[in-house]
Amino acid sequence: MTSHTLDVSLWLVLPFVFMLLSIAIFPLTAGHWWEKHTHKALVSLGLGLPIVGYLLLQGAAGLYSVQHALTEYTEFIILLGALYTIAGGIVLSGDLRATPYVNGGFLVLGSLLASVIGTTGASMLLIRPVLQTNAERHHVAHTVVFFIFLVSNIGGCLTPLGDPPLFLGYLRGVPFAWTLSLWPEWLAVNAVLLAVYVVWDMRLYKRESPQDLLADRQHIAPLRVRGLRNLLFLGLVIFAVAQVPPPWRSLLMVATTAGALLVGDKTLRRQNRFTYAPIIEVAVLFLGIFLTMIPTLALLHVHGASLGIDSAAKFFWITGVLSSFLDNAPTYVAFFEMARAQAHTLAVGTTVAGVPEVWLRAISLGAVFMGANTYIGNGPNFMVKAVAEEAGVKMPSFFGYLSYSGAILLPIFVGLTLVAF
Repeated sequence: MTSHTLDVSLWLVLPFVFMLLSIAIFPLTAGHWWEKHTHKALVSLGLGLPIVGYLLLQGAAGLYSVQHALTEYTEFIILLGALYTIAGGIVLSGDLRATPYVNGGFLVLGSLLASVIGTTGASMLLIRPVLQTNAERHHVAHTVVFFIFLVSNIGGCLTPLGDPPLFLGYLRGVPFAWTLSLWPEWLAVNAVLLAVYVVWDMRLYKRESPQDLLADRQHIAPLRVRGLRNLLFLGLVIFAVAQVPPPWRSLLMVATTAGALLVGDKTLRRQNRFTYAPIIEVAVLFLGIFLTMIPTLALLHVHGASLGIDSAAKFFWITGVLSSFLDNAPTYVAFFEMARAQAHTLAVGTTVAGVPEVWLRAISLGAVFMGANTYIGNGPNFMVKAVAEEAGVKMPSFFGYLSYSGAILLPIFVGLTLVAF
């Protein structure tokens, strides 16, 4: 029995819509109130529990759907928690010369790490060394913006570990190694963005005062990595995701995280200013998301083919635009299910996990790449902004950031559409 056998009405989509709108709007309109996890839990459970009650009244089909959603949610949070917690015990410190090529090197490193330890782990590992390196420079905000583009989003598209949407695809049957096939798009977009960044930073580097550049040359400390034993634990997480079936996969990840906490150096976590607040926030919000999206997914199974989204370019842009302003993980799931529903009625060629492969590429790239379009498109975006502002960097406003992404990212995405889809 599957979720598409549920008897659901269109109005049952509203809690899912309200859940996503809450995540997008409350940080901007009621930021102080939204900071408390108890308030997020009130919204999450207030919208999710009525859906659970309605579904359980439907008997076996509803019970199956709730159990499936909770199982998927548990695996999702365990993976994110493992990557976040283990990476929090690795400290990268140092202060290099803040030249355009050094900053570009940080972005290259972050783009590679994002697919291994996740966009959140890579962002939290590298943002402070980047800020320390650029502490003597006056023009820094653009570097943080490109860091969000590359490290917090686009770099994470090569493995299911990289970005939450891709892990949800993995849980739905997409092979672990399939995302590596996205390397041409990953390489092309990263290369263009890095070239734009280096040219941009070269111009601004010339506008720095001689005093600032002298101070930058005088304050040098070599990069130093501590907590390297945690790389072993990260390797075990990667092995668990790629090779171990459920439920042993989750149990191994929990044991691995516990091991990292037991043998890790607590002083390193303090130096990283590590807290559990970000992962608690993700766990609270995604509980509501996973519960409220059950009826939405059921409706997409039944009516997805009638919505007129029937090409890779359409899937790329609709997934991407919604991922820019809503959370990219549930947006990915919604269009993944829509594409899978349509595959039953069309002659679509090669499929992956029941989804036409070219559509799956478009959905995956749209969710991961366009999460960079706004501060609220992906979880690490706001975290990086907050760390930068704490370090004294004057970051662009919400709409100021949109001007960056509109001028830089959207033309690249248009070009990607013309070439790839």
